[in-house]
Amino acid sequence: MLGISQTNSANVSLLNNFEILATSLIALLIFKEVISRRLWLAIILVTIASIILSFNGSEAFVFNHGSLLVLGACICWGFENKSTKMLSNKSSEEIVIIKGCCSGTGSLLIALFIGEQLPQPYWIAAILLLGFVAYGMSINFYILAQKDLGAAKTSAYYSIAPFLGVAFSLLLLGEQPSYLFYIGLVLILISTYFMVMDTIELQHTHLHTHIHTHAHRHGNLLHTPPLNHQHSHQHIHNGNADVHSHRHEELSGSHNHLHFT
Repeated sequence: MLGISQTNSANVSLLNNFEILATSLIALLIFKEVISRRLWLAIILVTIASIILSFNGSEAFVFNHGSLLVLGACICWGFENKSTKMLSNKSSEEIVIIKGCCSGTGSLLIALFIGEQLPQPYWIAAILLLGFVAYGMSINFYILAQKDLGAAKTSAYYSIAPFLGVAFSLLLLGEQPSYLFYIGLVLILISTYFMVMDTIELQHTHLHTHIHTHAHRHGNLLHTPPLNHQHSHQHIHNGNADVHSHRHEELSGSHNHLHFT
């Protein structure tokens, strides 16, 4: 808010797109999250597309103290996105409730402190409905997505939101976007393709474990010293045959072992 007060709104819209890169760099450099080349390409494309959408002439961009404050806010949001990813294995509903209550109460107290007045009851009802959809459901879906996609990729997907906003304004309000929207839309479609392909590839190459049992006999059942040996066997997993060898110590008989593939 301090940044907005010291620069123009078009400049803020342009700089807000830095949140995508901030989230990705924080995830990579500090939290060591793996980001593939394909995902980096998608992140760069979606950032360029967002800048094109929010571009309002060369005179709109002014780098000043307000710009630094806006970039600082984007970095804070990047840490918030990654911190939320670290909590994403918890209940998404609980996270949304806690975040919503704390941030909403804090904003309300600040507004009352600086002398703002509460709106009319019908506006309060409308705002509550908007908040339920745009913040409550949105953050809940965002957290659920982070469980599988990670902070960087979820942020990249999330950055498509401004284009959906323009699309809704076109369909519901009859507004006509400029040619820049269609240029950005092409870039968004390309970046989305790379993100989807990267997600599919990740799902096919993830590490998984399973336990299987097989029985075999080596020599005399009364043989007491442990037998050190190596053997190969075949088993079927997801319709694919896997033949491998492994070494283990055992007494003769049946056994279970954990196998990574």
